[in-house]
Amino acid sequence: MNSQGFVTSRAARCEKVSGDVVVIGGGLTGVCCALTAARRGTKVVLVQDRPVLGGNASSEVRLWALGATSHMGNNNRWSREGGAIDEIMTENVFRNKEGNPVIFDTVLLDLVMREPNIRMLLNTVVYKVGKSSDDTIDYVVAYNPINETRYEIKGRFFADCSGDGLVSYLAGAPYRMGSEDRAVYGEGFTPDKQTYGELLGHTILFYMKDTGKPVEYVAPDFALRDVEKHISKIHNDEYFSIHHHGCKYWWIEYGGRLDTIHDSEDIKRELWKVVYGIWNYIKNSGKFPEMATYTLEWVGTIPGKRESRRMQGIYTLTQQDIIEQRAHYDAVSYGGWAIDLHPSNGVYADGRACNQWHSKGVYQIPYRCYLGANIRNLMFGGRIMSSSHVANGSTRVMCTSASGGQAIGMALALCVEKNRMPADYVSRDLIGELQRALLEAGQYIPGLDLPSEDNLLHSAEVAASSTFLFDGYASNGSFRPLRFSTASLFPVKGAMPEISLRVRAEEPTELKVELRTALRDNGYTPDNTLETVTIPLEKGEQQISFKFRSEFPESRYVFVCFMANEKVALGESDDLVSGTTTVLNQINLAVSNYGRQDPPEDIGIESFEFWCPLRRPAGKNIAMALSPSQEIFSLDLMRDSLTRPVGATNAWAASLDDNAPELTLRWDKPRRVSEIKLFFDTDFDHAMETVQMGHSENVMPFCVRDYEILDAENRCLAKVSGNYQAVNYIRLAEPVETDSLRIRLSHPSKRIPATLFHIVIK
Repeated sequence: MNSQGFVTSRAARCEKVSGDVVVIGGGLTGVCCALTAARRGTKVVLVQDRPVLGGNASSEVRLWALGATSHMGNNNRWSREGGAIDEIMTENVFRNKEGNPVIFDTVLLDLVMREPNIRMLLNTVVYKVGKSSDDTIDYVVAYNPINETRYEIKGRFFADCSGDGLVSYLAGAPYRMGSEDRAVYGEGFTPDKQTYGELLGHTILFYMKDTGKPVEYVAPDFALRDVEKHISKIHNDEYFSIHHHGCKYWWIEYGGRLDTIHDSEDIKRELWKVVYGIWNYIKNSGKFPEMATYTLEWVGTIPGKRESRRMQGIYTLTQQDIIEQRAHYDAVSYGGWAIDLHPSNGVYADGRACNQWHSKGVYQIPYRCYLGANIRNLMFGGRIMSSSHVANGSTRVMCTSASGGQAIGMALALCVEKNRMPADYVSRDLIGELQRALLEAGQYIPGLDLPSEDNLLHSAEVAASSTFLFDGYASNGSFRPLRFSTASLFPVKGAMPEISLRVRAEEPTELKVELRTALRDNGYTPDNTLETVTIPLEKGEQQISFKFRSEFPESRYVFVCFMANEKVALGESDDLVSGTTTVLNQINLAVSNYGRQDPPEDIGIESFEFWCPLRRPAGKNIAMALSPSQEIFSLDLMRDSLTRPVGATNAWAASLDDNAPELTLRWDKPRRVSEIKLFFDTDFDHAMETVQMGHSENVMPFCVRDYEILDAENRCLAKVSGNYQAVNYIRLAEPVETDSLRIRLSHPSKRIPATLFHIVIK
């Protein structure tokens, strides 16, 4: 008080908070990081500057979350990210298969709020970093204007998942912004900084709806006028349609020529100008009378950001890592989205709104990309991970970022448990500990099979009540015209079986069938033609048979390719079998898939064909019979740590004739069991876009819904009904001593066998 008794100033309420791990940023990267660390028993503080979680995937921005599956428009089979992000995506499809962004908000909030080890601070903006030494962060300071509270948040370790790398920046960590010169990394796809630009811009999306009655629209004064003059893409059917909204307008992009951090408010205003201008054009140009009853339902209030700072880590991922799919001893995550660069002029640029170049499969991301050398207790993830500008064109997408978030969360949880520092896991002697922990949590790391030494599965004798033999797919009576070359994709070990199927020909013609494999190990690009047969066809429906001579000493995927012939139709099947599918050499413009990729010679990208599946219900298999039946689901496959098809199905499946499928595990003496993990098939080939796309099923049809686990005394240790998740974790209330376990499963349906990838017992 002053001498007159008046209060001269007051301080904001201050609360001191502490945790083992402080995660800054509540996008999908931060959420996966926080969930992973907390589930290991680590105390986590999750700080998010927005009122909801999800970042660009939230209802505030409404961008669909995607990663390696790339709208099922590339050759990355069974590539959907595993672990925490898979749990989120699968949960969203179960609750929200229509793709409502508001419901997706609740999916994320529900998962975080039910975790007792997470203290969540929404609407809380970090603005200061306190350090105990030059290389150690001690605390961060943040402010929440909603509850007028300043937080001093102390932690042992910090995970910067903030999108712009604010904490890393304030702490003094080195970073880059914009494109490197081509000479720095020798990347052929490095853009010309003057003509193309070196930063990707922001986007604001909008939704519309039909009210069923006339709706007038009066545009705000700031709306862009003469849209046709300023935005050339309005004249391009690939980009503009009056029936598009939401993510289809990703190309409304601006800001790549500005500072994408400090100019964000100016960028937002320009994007509003464009959005309201486009809607004014749709409503009032007189060219679209069919839109008379439509109203503008929602426009984003914050832009979705693609690129800003990129932190400099111990290793920097480059174009060559992606295209050559280089192996890294410390791989902890992976990507598979195309290298996707946009012209910096964004919506005002002529020509293509993006240039996407795909790799021939997924690529590893090393642990060293998530930490630097100068701040000991800091890791960073999301789009700010250590990558070149070119590589960031792939790694920036949300599911790839979230997979890295899980790796960071696990690493920091282990640091807490083992009293280590993040840099310790750069060691070749210790990285396996982190990798095994990730694999056991459902994370997929390409090229890595590290079965846990303490998994009791490996010391057990395993028996099954039956095993499914793959003999093809039964006909449903319908036929699919062979307008596009179509291939049945399944694994073979040994001699190729004889193949029989019914076809229909409009007139006498020939059917060309090729046997192909991938040149790259465990790849799914059919770029190696082994044999070709040509079969004469008569007019009408007929049965044909053929056999290739090739043999395969080790299990590998083969493509039986029926080459396009519009005069021919192939029989279809409703059967679904885990680890097998049908792919087509078709076009998907959403991911720059024109059936074949032929880049310029000087940019270091490969040429190849795209062979991709259709979404269900359209995605049906080719009806055909294999003789002899193929043993692609042996019990031995279940012992490895691969929990998806890679080179083989990597699964056991029960015969459909077995009405009570059961696995029995026996040990030579009683073992102490306290936890069991089961890994089921949630169709990692299906892209689970979070919003707008919609999905035909809310549960993946391969997934075992019901099962129970019993011990040697026939006591029920767990009984689950209605499962839809890939990883089921059963922690027993009290450990049991037993010399056997029985796992009783139910088939997902009469046409789909019960399948199990892996078991972890401890």
